[in-house]
Parts: sequence; structure tokens; C-alpha cells
Amino acid sequence: MSTAEPLLEINNLVKHFKLRSPGLFGRSRGTVHALNDISLKIRKGETLAVVGESGCGKSTLARVITQLYQADAGEISYQKEHLNKKIQMIFQDPYASLNPRLTIGDIIAEPLVIDKFGTRAERQSKVSEMLELVGLQQSDAARYPHQFSGGQRQRIAIARAIIAEPELIIADEPLSALDVSIQSQILNLLMKLKKEQELTYLFISHDLASVAHIADRVIVMYLGQIIESGDSAQIFDNPGHPYTQALILAAPTVGKGKRQKGVSIQGETASPLSPPNGCCYHPRCPKMADSCAFDAPKLEPIGPADDFHLVACPIETKRHKQL
Repeated sequence: MSTAEPLLEINNLVKHFKLRSPGLFGRSRGTVHALNDISLKIRKGETLAVVGESGCGKSTLARVITQLYQADAGEISYQKEHLNKKIQMIFQDPYASLNPRLTIGDIIAEPLVIDKFGTRAERQSKVSEMLELVGLQQSDAARYPHQFSGGQRQRIAIARAIIAEPELIIADEPLSALDVSIQSQILNLLMKLKKEQELTYLFISHDLASVAHIADRVIVMYLGQIIESGDSAQIFDNPGHPYTQALILAAPTVGKGKRQKGVSIQGETASPLSPPNGCCYHPRCPKMADSCAFDAPKLEPIGPADDFHLVACPIETKRHKQL
């Protein structure tokens, strides 16, 4: 566990979305509880992964950090002044995130233009350097996004993200839109660039195999809440929360020459429009006690020596402490 000073710190972050019926005077249809009291730290040089099923709030968290959404409450603080200018994002769909009317060279150079970096010749030189860094050719700068494969487009998106020399990269499901055969190449590229460029990653994914490969620490989210956090090895070798245990069992594995299906998680996720009282996972939890329907659990150490492995489940916390 790294003890480095946090590069970014989030305290008690809340983000809700009010839904209204169509029309100018549409009536309220409720509130989506996307993020509820989220607190976390991202340390310089680490890869912090955020995992969970679709709708758990992972992407909303990324967009609040990058100020694409404004938080309703809470605080985001940076180690350095104006660090928000040193944050870049890699999106899930590389084609949708690239302007089809611009050449690749203009797309990658855009952050430099915004920052008024150098002359046009200096920006072109920097673009050529980035293209080679992500495994493309200098001549690709004159081509357009539709002329590239999905994996190549994600390489272009990565080049655009790193050209302004950011300190923090937020990668929001960067592999999910790619063919399986390409995913490992992009994952290895991200790991290579992290080392060479001294980057810090917030890596958002539902692919546990990728997370196990790249992450130093892992945060597990469910219905807009953090329910477990710890070192990657702790999470995968000794998952504490029943939901984390179910996620790992549900993940496909490779064995006997073919991919094996995981065990499906039972039940349906509750609606973020009407999250359950008590523990947010209790309607699906096979270990539920009566108190789980009323008492909202807090993140606590799972054992006496696990100060950095936190679980929001008093049943599992107590069980592990007794082992």
C-alpha cells in the first residue's frame, strides 16, 4: 500500500439527477441517486480501479471529477493548484470521442492549441512524437478517424490524452468497445505509458480480469456507494463484501482451453430512483440479517491488520475478525 500524498482527494461527494416529464412544465418523476457520500484518495503514480455493474455510478464519478458534471455536495481537492488542467480522460467509445471532420493530427494537437503551446511546426512535431509513442505512424496524422480500426482509434484517443502531459488519466471503460483480441494490446499500452510518462490512472471498468492485471488498488461501487476498497490482491484474494464475492464468482475464467462462464449474481439491482433503506445490497444478499434492512453500514477495516481493506458489511467484518 502506497503512503504517498494524495494527488486527488474526494470527500463526501454527492450527485443526484432530477427526472422530469417531457415538456416545458414537465412534472418531477423522481431523483436518480447516482453518487451518495463518496470519499476516496488517488495517490500519485498508482492505478486506482473502480468496478461495479452498469448503473453503479462509475462513469458519473469520472464526469464529476473532470467537471463535466457539477457535484451537488462534497469536495474535490487537488495536490497542486490548477491540477484540473492536468487531468485528461479516455472515453469508452473512441469513435464517438473523435471529431470525424478533423484529421488525426488536428485532433491530437487540439489540447496544445487550447493551451497555446508553441508554433504550428512545434505542435506538428509533438503530434508525430505522440503517434509513434502509441504505436502509429507519423503519416497517420493526415488521415481521418473513419480510416482506422477501433483499436487504432483508441490509440489516437490515448495520444490526445497524453500530449498535454497530464498527471492524472481517467480511463472510463477504455476497453469495452474493442474486440477481445485488441483489448490486451491497449491494456499493455496503458501500462507502458504509465511507467514511461509517470502517469496516475483512475481506471473504470466492469472487466475484473483487466482490473486484476492493471490495478494497484480497487474500489467496488454499488448503487452509487463505495462498499469495499483495498489493495488489488486483497480484493481478489480475500473479497470481504458479499457483492464483491459475487462479482468475482460471476466473472468468466479461462480453463481447459476455453473461456468458462461465471456464476450469475442473483436478483436485480434496485432502482437508483428508489434505493433501499439500510444496506443498499441487502435485497440481493444471501447473507442478509434483519438489521441489514434498516442500518446503513459504514466502511470498516475487515480485520485487525487490514487498515487499508475496508468493507461496508458488519456481518463480514465481524466474521473476518473472528478468523
